[in-house]
Amino acid sequence: MSLDNLQAQHRFIVRQRIRMMVNQYEVHAAAPDGSEGGLLAFAQQKRLAFKEQVTIYTDDTKQYPLLGFKARQRLDLGATYDVTDHAGNPIGLFRKDFAQSLLRSTWHVEQPGLPPATGQERSLPVALLRRFVDSLSWLPYHFDFVAGGQPVFSVDKKWGLRDRYVVDIHHPHIDRRLVIAMAVGLDALQSR
Repeated sequence: MSLDNLQAQHRFIVRQRIRMMVNQYEVHAAAPDGSEGGLLAFAQQKRLAFKEQVTIYTDDTKQYPLLGFKARQRLDLGATYDVTDHAGNPIGLFRKDFAQSLLRSTWHVEQPGLPPATGQERSLPVALLRRFVDSLSWLPYHFDFVAGGQPVFSVDKKWGLRDRYVVDIHHPHIDRRLVIAMAVGLDALQSR
């Protein structure tokens, strides 16, 4: 898929594949009826890595990188992740706000030329339940990313045995690759 076609997408579905040693994610376009459309990207993350790095490919053959994100430091509770294109050129960044995330997970997303967006879990009760009752980590959660009071994108984790997210994009100029990186990061990095 060309970058222009990817940028024209307004809804993605991100689904985790269950694997033993790696986290894998499929990113699909959403069909008009809300079902999964064609595969847009495939992500893979090694578990237990000292410095988080995720490469996102055009498909599951992993021949052609589309983008990636990498932590700036090894063990940082409020780590910043730089998002780059297939050639290593910067697209933007995202970072967890450690202090605000103690009660309700909060992330910041920055893209050059756009105001910074902040995403926070929509429901404080669900956020608290997920933190203090480990067996409830499967509960769905919702993040709304806003900039200057205007919605930029949202990520909704759905009910189910496998992690599945619906990502709605509201701002026409946000780079969809940055949104994909943040959506995958929400699952891969949320408990850190």
